[in-house]
Parts: sequence; structure tokens; C-alpha cells
Amino acid sequence: MIARPFGRNYAWVVVAVTFLSLLAAAGLRSAPGVMMTPLQAAFGWDRATVSAAAAFGIFLYGMVGPFAAALMQTIGIRRTLIGGLGLMAVSTGLSLFMTEPWHYVLTWGLLSGLGSGAVALVLGATVASRWFDRHRGLVMGIFSASTATGSLLFLPVLAWLSEQGGWRPVAMAVAIVSAALIPLVALLLPERPADAGLLPYGADAPRPPEPPAHPRESVALAFRALGKAARTPVFWLLFGTFFVCGLTTNGLVGTHLIAYCGDNGMGAVQAAGLLAVMGVFDLFGTTASGWLTDRYDPRKLLFVYYGLRGLSLVALPFTGFDIVALSVFAVFYGLDWIATVPPTVKLAGQHFGDRDAPIVFGWVASGHQIGAAVAALGAGLLRDMTGSYGPAFMIAGSIGVLAAFGALAIARDVKVHPRLA
Repeated sequence: MIARPFGRNYAWVVVAVTFLSLLAAAGLRSAPGVMMTPLQAAFGWDRATVSAAAAFGIFLYGMVGPFAAALMQTIGIRRTLIGGLGLMAVSTGLSLFMTEPWHYVLTWGLLSGLGSGAVALVLGATVASRWFDRHRGLVMGIFSASTATGSLLFLPVLAWLSEQGGWRPVAMAVAIVSAALIPLVALLLPERPADAGLLPYGADAPRPPEPPAHPRESVALAFRALGKAARTPVFWLLFGTFFVCGLTTNGLVGTHLIAYCGDNGMGAVQAAGLLAVMGVFDLFGTTASGWLTDRYDPRKLLFVYYGLRGLSLVALPFTGFDIVALSVFAVFYGLDWIATVPPTVKLAGQHFGDRDAPIVFGWVASGHQIGAAVAALGAGLLRDMTGSYGPAFMIAGSIGVLAAFGALAIARDVKVHPRLA
């Protein structure tokens, strides 16, 4: 056991390390948005081909989540996180040598999807559950903000790099940042509070030790949690609404808004600046959502978030894309970008218990990334077929309004699975 500074407040050091790791993974997943046009120019690949690789990476980013959460229960958070960061660095570094579309699918789709999937919101849910008894909603708000803020704040820098040197500097930057975080995680992230001689933040007594599990049980553990959760309507409502969350955020706006603005005469750096504005306001909006989640009915919060998001997407094609209208959209949409995560995590914890909730949330988060992949690919196809992104944004907005009512259908009563009671 290694003594750590700051006493029980060392939990916030863990939050900082986790925040930076989530930031890097989010930046990786957003990079294909600024690489789309440079890759077309460099290799002659069409929009649908480039979108397909991005969609594959987004899909894996979500599908790896429940297995990563199970790995964190078997081999530990630190080893899982270091492995994910290492795979992110290697895969994006290898892409510097690609010459064919399948190389792009392999590096930015398969390998980076697997790596970043281990550094996703399931990491945040596991850290919050393990290190905090109080302020879990606030902590998940901070982690949720990091995933969106990282993707949006990195975009202007990545867009500038792409304008200066094409897609290669973007790949190099992501690889370097991912590799640089590995020693930070190794030095500053204890596996559990007890490993640093601490209690979980806000706890009055130690928690009973978790039963040990062998690494080879990780896959079975992930599917066992899914089997139990899938027998409840709550799981499918959480999965469905989070599918819409992914469809309306990083899948559509994160991947295609820069290109949509380009279709309307706006440069890539200026368009990426709008996404950066969203990132800044998301930091406030999602953190505030965590604070609200500790105090109010999470179902009603989700109703408001999805409803407002859907209406704003429906309205976007009619704004005329002048800078004032787009700035208002960026501020409004930024506040709501991924504010849905803290209420969703709280509902998972209420209905499935502390031990299984991170894994169940991993499966719910896979719905988020499936939705994102559908939007990333579907919007590209619709753009090629119709010559405009307008239909894609209007369809996504309408689905967002439906998700608002789906959130209200989630059971109010908390029924933890008997094994977790």
C-alpha cells in the first residue's frame, strides 16, 4: 500500500486522471470529423467510405464498454486503462502508413475502436462507483463533460493541423497524447481507495470486499449482467434513449456538422470553432446536469434534455447558417450535448445495484455508440443521395423528441435485482 497525499481528497486526483484519459479518447473519436475532407483529397476516397470507417470505430467504442467494465472488475481499472491508451497510441500511429481504405478501417475503425472503448464512460461509471459514496452524480457529470468537451475542444486544434499538413499531423497528435497519458495513469491511479489507505469519498466505513474473479471470467461476467438486465423493461428504455443520444450527438453533429457547414460556405476551422463553443458550454451544462441528478428525478431531466435537443436539430436546417444563428445553436446545443449521461447512470445504479451497474451501463452505452454509428454512416449516405444534410438532421431531431417521452416511461420504482439487494 502506497500512502497518497491530500487524504480522502485524493479521490479528486483520481477524478483528474480519469478526466484526462476520457478527454484523450474523446479527441480520438472526434478526429475522423476533421480528417474526412483531407482523406478524400489525399486518397480520392468518397464520403461514404470515410464515414464507414468512422462509424465502425464509433460502434466498437460502445460495444467494448461492457467487456471493459468486466475487465475492470477482474484485472483492474489501471491495467485496463493502460491497455486501452496503449492501443489508441499504436493504432493511430500505424495509420500514418496507410494507403488503402481497409488500412483506415483497421487502424481508425477496429484497433482504435477497441482501445478507446476501454477508455469510455464505463471507466467513469466504475471510478465513480468505486471511489465515491457522495457526489456520484456530480462526478459523472464531470466525466461526461470530459467526453464531449474533449471531442469538441480538440476539434479546432485538429482542424488547424489538418489545414496546415493534411490528415497526418492529426494522427500524430492523437498518438502522442494517448502515449503521454500512460505513465500518468501508472503513477497516480490506485486500484481502490483501500490501496491508498482511504475510504470511498463520503463513506463512514469500509465496503465489504468484492468477491475475486478471474480474468477469463470477464466475458461471462459481462453477458451474465446483460442477461439479467435484459429481462427488465428499464434496461431497454435506457438502451433505446441512449441510442438516440448517440445518434443525435457524436454520430451526427460530431461527425458531420463541419462538413454540413462546409456545404453552406463555412470554412473548417470556423465550423470547428462552433463545436469548440459547444464543448465549453457542455462543460457547464453536463456538470450542472450531474449536480441536478443528485437532487431531482432523473427521468424528468432526461425528458427535458431529449426534447430540447430534438427541437434544436429540427430547427437547424432552417437557420440560414448565418454566424448569429449558428452561435445560438452552438451555445444551446452545447449545454445539452451529453447532459443525459448522469441521469442515465443514476437510473442504472438505482435499478441494477453498485456491482452490476457499471457493466449494465456499459451495455446501455453500447446503444449510444450504435446510434452514433447509424448516424455517422446514415447521414453520409443521405448526403450522397440527396445532396444535403438537411433530411438527416430533421430525422434525428424528430427521433430525439420521441426519446423524451420514452424517458418518462422508465419505472419510477427502484427494483434492484435480488442478487444485489
